[in-house]
Amino acid sequence: MTGPEAPDGHDAGRRDGHGEGGDAGRGDAGSDDQGDRRDAGPGGGRHDGYGPGGGRHDGYGPGGGGRHDGYDPGAFEPFAVTVDLAVFTVRAERLHVLLVERGRQPYAGDWALPGGFVLPRESAELAARRELAEETGLSDDTVAGLHLEQLRTYSEPDRDPRMRVVSVAFAALVPDAPEPRGGGDAARARWVPYGTRGGLGPPLAFDHDRILADAHDRVCAKLEYTCLATAFCPPEFTIGELRQVYETVWGVELDRPNFRRKVLATPGFVRAVEGPPRLTGGRGKPAALYRAGEATALHPPLLRPEGRST
Repeated sequence: MTGPEAPDGHDAGRRDGHGEGGDAGRGDAGSDDQGDRRDAGPGGGRHDGYGPGGGRHDGYGPGGGGRHDGYDPGAFEPFAVTVDLAVFTVRAERLHVLLVERGRQPYAGDWALPGGFVLPRESAELAARRELAEETGLSDDTVAGLHLEQLRTYSEPDRDPRMRVVSVAFAALVPDAPEPRGGGDAARARWVPYGTRGGLGPPLAFDHDRILADAHDRVCAKLEYTCLATAFCPPEFTIGELRQVYETVWGVELDRPNFRRKVLATPGFVRAVEGPPRLTGGRGKPAALYRAGEATALHPPLLRPEGRST
């Protein structure tokens, strides 16, 4: 299920990092029930020139090129590589995060971030999208269109009670998020207001509370100097809807005229949409529509105000 989920019962199994063509740390994925360890054949394992006995093994020693004399894959302890996702959306003017209920041990019945094992022939990002679709029931189109931001790697030796697990964490943003449903080894999935746990009880499984907090900090910071906020919005949005993203994620109240002026004065941040304005939920006049512009960075940055928390 997740990096932390991963080790649990993803049908990926153990990864010894020495499969054919694999890098150290990436390994073969079998089922959790297998627990077997594949031997590295010729060409398997790491080829960075460093074997367990020290010295280089780059194929230039006695015996000619292509040999890796002295390299023993069995000298390295196998470990698993997984992905975990902190997925955010804005619902009913509140920031929500996607959580799944674990269906297997360890932490069966506890809530966690979605995620799972990286398969031998896929990248971490592809694994993240695959696991998200499997565990939440989100459509292929929804998952494919997600903005994924690689957060960091979590590699504490004891972060999983079964074996050594290294997790690559991602933050993801979903506009107009549909209702999720559990799948794979996730019993249930649901959107939960960020910071409240939604009455789910104890801390998240593994080190997922730490991952979630780190992801939230990253998203908050990137709203200041990138156009990331538009990833929370539908393809066409109003300035008010864009402002609501900032207020929801930052937990602050922004000055409306000042925000509008800054957004429209920032080159490439948004582009006006031709056509009639759209009625909003308020009593005011219809609001003009915009879409994300071509810029990726904000110059000048849109800094978070101090002392104006909602």
